[in-house]
Amino acid sequence: MWALLTKLNKNLLLAIPTMMLIGFVFGVTVDAGFLKALIIPFTFLMVYPMMVTLKLKKVLEGGDGKAQLLTQLINFAIVPFIAYGLGKLFFENQPYMALGLLLAALVPTSGMTISWTGFAKGNLEAAVKMTVAGLILGSLATPFYVQWLLGAHVSVDTMAVMKQIAVIVFLPMIAGYTTQQWLVKRYTQKVFQERWAPRFPGLSTIGVLGIVFIAIALKARAIVAAPEALVRIAAPLALLYGINYLLSTIVGKLLLRRGDAIALVYGTVMRNLSIALAVAMNAFGTPGSDAALVIALAYIIQVQSAAWYVKITDKIFGAVTN
Repeated sequence: MWALLTKLNKNLLLAIPTMMLIGFVFGVTVDAGFLKALIIPFTFLMVYPMMVTLKLKKVLEGGDGKAQLLTQLINFAIVPFIAYGLGKLFFENQPYMALGLLLAALVPTSGMTISWTGFAKGNLEAAVKMTVAGLILGSLATPFYVQWLLGAHVSVDTMAVMKQIAVIVFLPMIAGYTTQQWLVKRYTQKVFQERWAPRFPGLSTIGVLGIVFIAIALKARAIVAAPEALVRIAAPLALLYGINYLLSTIVGKLLLRRGDAIALVYGTVMRNLSIALAVAMNAFGTPGSDAALVIALAYIIQVQSAAWYVKITDKIFGAVTN
């Protein structure tokens, strides 16, 4: 089972579109409304495992302050406003689609940040710190950004969103950290890292695929009625990721060493779409399924673009020197 889950986690580029297709067929043929009851269980399954492997203490370590500061400036002072502008441009009369674009830009970094930084031979320690800091800051900031930027167009209950984030992020974070400490105490840090830690991302992937399935199934009949919507969603998403890559690459190239620059790129472009998807599905009711559709499509662009960027990393920042 663990081997299958690991394989799924490494093949999200294929697994997510496949699950979207299955969800679409299911939603067209069956009334999928009953699936809403599964959102919370799959949300927990999606978020809790990634928290078990999160290295919270890393954020307190120094040594790459410049890269960390630049990363969070891009993540919270620039990217959300780019997403907001693209939302106004492409989804002027569809505020919940614009919400999906904004949510995809508001919770930066995920386990993918660390993985892709490693593939590109960047600074893994910096990537870990970016992941922890971005997750915490993004979770705290999201309700206020949504209220500030889209409150006039979207029904936002700030306290309800904050409660959902507490349930979706901070409760699993506490449970995950407790689990991590228990496993380390029982099996030692070495055994935890080698035997247990690699298993949890696969469990998280089941949650991701489940939420993607639910999101698409709930929107399937609307997609059939207006299939051109998928193209209209893909365009602003491609622009958002393209602008983000270009900006982060220029900043990293001009201001940072190779390893830190690569960590900065993946620490700003890789978004925590799992949490964004969970917020959309849990905090905004039925209209949130529009936002969830945008975020589900973002998975495909994010994974594919990250793989492409690895291939050109040496051309941009130079090869690793020993």
